[in-house]
Amino acid sequence: MSAATATPQSQRASRHPVDEVLPIPKLAIYGFQHVLAFYAGAVIVPILLASAIGLSTQELIHLINADLFTCGIASIIQSVGFWKVGVKLPLLQGVTFTAVSPMIAIGMAAGGGTDGLLVIYGAVIVAGLSTFLVAPYFSQLIRYFPPVVTGSVITIIGLALLPVAAADAAGGAGPTLDPSSGRNLAYALGTLALIVAIQRIFKGFMATVAVLIGLVVGTVIAWILGDAHFDSVSGSGWVGVTTPFHFGWPKFSAAAIISMIVVMLITAVETTGDVFATGEIVEKRVGKEDIARALRADGLATTIGGVFNSFPYTCFAENVGLVRLTRVKSRYVVATAGLIMIIIGLIPKAGAIVAGIPHPVLGGAALAMFATVAVVGFQTLSRVDFHDHRNVVIVATAVGLAMYVTAQPDVAKAVPDWAQIILGSGITLGSITAIVLNFLFHHVGSSRGPAVAGAPGALVRLNEVNQMSREDFADTFGSLFQGPRWVVERAYDSRPFSDTSDLRRAFQEALFSANEDEQRQLIDSYPDLGADSVAEGDEGPDSLRDQSSLGLTRLDEKGHGELAELTSQYRDRFGFPLVTCVRDRDSFDQVVRTGWERLNNSQAQEHASALVEIAKIAGYRFDDLVADANPIHSARTRFVEGR
Repeated sequence: MSAATATPQSQRASRHPVDEVLPIPKLAIYGFQHVLAFYAGAVIVPILLASAIGLSTQELIHLINADLFTCGIASIIQSVGFWKVGVKLPLLQGVTFTAVSPMIAIGMAAGGGTDGLLVIYGAVIVAGLSTFLVAPYFSQLIRYFPPVVTGSVITIIGLALLPVAAADAAGGAGPTLDPSSGRNLAYALGTLALIVAIQRIFKGFMATVAVLIGLVVGTVIAWILGDAHFDSVSGSGWVGVTTPFHFGWPKFSAAAIISMIVVMLITAVETTGDVFATGEIVEKRVGKEDIARALRADGLATTIGGVFNSFPYTCFAENVGLVRLTRVKSRYVVATAGLIMIIIGLIPKAGAIVAGIPHPVLGGAALAMFATVAVVGFQTLSRVDFHDHRNVVIVATAVGLAMYVTAQPDVAKAVPDWAQIILGSGITLGSITAIVLNFLFHHVGSSRGPAVAGAPGALVRLNEVNQMSREDFADTFGSLFQGPRWVVERAYDSRPFSDTSDLRRAFQEALFSANEDEQRQLIDSYPDLGADSVAEGDEGPDSLRDQSSLGLTRLDEKGHGELAELTSQYRDRFGFPLVTCVRDRDSFDQVVRTGWERLNNSQAQEHASALVEIAKIAGYRFDDLVADANPIHSARTRFVEGR
């Protein structure tokens, strides 16, 4: 009996948090929180489109209802999934901003109004079907999305969305924007402060609904003060069913279809970044099939959108940030949010209530959520080998171009219409830049590996290190350690090295695996702190660089005497010099203080401590080698030193 009952318990225990089905009350509350965070971004696309192509107010209302209804269906497809459709992660679906400009151009070219809308829908349906069919092939490109690309894309998504949150915090983009309003500032910062306070003070359930509480409390306060208005609720109907092809049968234009397919390809890159970001957050590995399932869901949702009077769909980064902020990983929360959106789409009055949330309140919450997306990007980038300057160039260029377009959106007007789809979005431009540069730097031509030593014009790259003779290897890296070269020579036996981190680990393994006599010989090779021989350069340029970082080579008489007394007592106590990684300390006082503290340690502990300090010194010297081989760092260093 016990064995029989243990099986379900063990299954529950092994279930991934993503697949956990929470109690209905929690699903409803968490789901509603997602809807509130998502709502403004969800309805902005139909609002912008309707205004641009000249649709009536009633037609706009129908577009908003259809958008919410289809968003709900799309989110359920993505989070719950069926067959090979849907990534089964907590990803909410919304209309992509990338499609706004192309759709306006398509609509206006077709005469505007509902005539333009029908051509848009024709292009949307075909683009959705194309995305569905091409998904498995696009997913094969996953090897071109290493952490340097996905981290850049996720970071760019978060940073590029922050101006949207800032605009909301200042009153909302458009005529209501008023950055000088103290009331707007108070609502935004008050909402943000409340969310932070709840996260800090409370644990468990309360912490997970911090955003929802912030939005509700902020809206109630704004309503009491007369800044939240719900007049549109009374004028909205109770039921508003969206029917397929409400505006008429779609029309098909080759130019419009091609434009929309390009939009969906760009959107596929954004979706891939969102899927990787969510995988990072919920700690679930993302593979080729996951990307294919996510893109099939995008394609199917987009096709359904074209049928039900909506537009192209993608994963919404707003809600990726919310998952990270609340730490609620269940995909069924997003499925519940989808169900709530379907209900709101069928009940216009419900949508009107949600629409009454003041922009500054929503902006305050969005600041936290969007910045959280960027933090996920930072976490992904922490796995990137930045000793390889190619990765520095990729990330810097991608983020720089993305922020350029985000800060100055009008630069898109300087290029032809076909190029505006790329320069019109910082996320799009930055993502494409990261992918293209990664391909050019890491996949085109011979793979020489990162530069690990030398200087511009005479670089030593990783593949050259792997082909070196033992003598050449020792000559190249012998300066990492003072005195004998056995550490470097033994590290040579660990070839081939896959990256700079692998090379660094080889030196560490050789150091700590040596016998005690060899280690003692190495320790004895290091000079005393503040020794005259170091200042005069007799111990080599590396020791001079190490100790001069805190001015140990140019101490006054008092400081020199104090350090000499410490090193003398230490050598008398343990029989070897006080080895300290000076560059790992904050000040001269800290060097002296920790030195006196170490006098109380045992002989064995100080032997081990000296080896740890030697490893740190070697680490900094290794960084110096890599930095000298990095042309960007080298140029910057020359500029600073020349001032």
